[in-house]
Amino acid sequence: MLKMRIIPTLLWKDMGLVKGVGFDSWRRIDTVLPAIKVYNMREVDELILLDISATNANIEPDFSSIIEFSKECFIPFAVGGGIKSVDHIKRLLRSGADKVVINSEAYRNPELIREGATIFGNQCIIISIDAKKINSEYICFSNNGTINQNIKVSEWAKKVEELGAGEIIITSIENDGTMNGYDYELIKEVSENVTIPVIASGGAGNYEDFYKAIVEGKATAVAAASMFHFTEKTPKEAKKYLSNLGISVRK
Repeated sequence: MLKMRIIPTLLWKDMGLVKGVGFDSWRRIDTVLPAIKVYNMREVDELILLDISATNANIEPDFSSIIEFSKECFIPFAVGGGIKSVDHIKRLLRSGADKVVINSEAYRNPELIREGATIFGNQCIIISIDAKKINSEYICFSNNGTINQNIKVSEWAKKVEELGAGEIIITSIENDGTMNGYDYELIKEVSENVTIPVIASGGAGNYEDFYKAIVEGKATAVAAASMFHFTEKTPKEAKKYLSNLGISVRK
């Protein structure tokens, strides 16, 4: 059985860290390097950094900054934002990323998933899926939740697994930043349609939300941003909480 992972998410915009609600109303909260140094000491299993401005600004990843960040990051490090080619993947991995996170470009060029997985290995490719519920169906959105792709989440999840994705991070746009809990139905829909690991994202506010994402949503990892930025809750205490409830966590 896979051990459950606790993964803080850092949202990077215009050289600073931000957090919003529902993919909107971005509030600047910190800079990247101090946050990375803090998480190095907090027993997190991985760290995800997403450049949320790169895709909409149609610019390539900031490779020089990733080199700087990765030098200070001593835990597995996944990077997303602005990835449009195999060359971008290669350069990010050479810059110090352990994995890459792809969202918007995967809809425009699904073969990028296959090519990336073939060249660099499935374990390097995380596909991010952002979703809203429309008329009782979960639908995929791209470009920071601004473009409706008119694809059902369950269908897209199956497709990206077939193409070679090693993991999926599923985020509820409506729950994002609320700290009112994940959309467990959404997480479960993805988990039950794929065999690869599923990372729950969007809405965590307490340790019980992690537990419910695992037990009800069948997630194999949990990601959070606001909860770690704006409360006293820590990844270490989250692991203790989950372990006490019988969830296998990484030590």
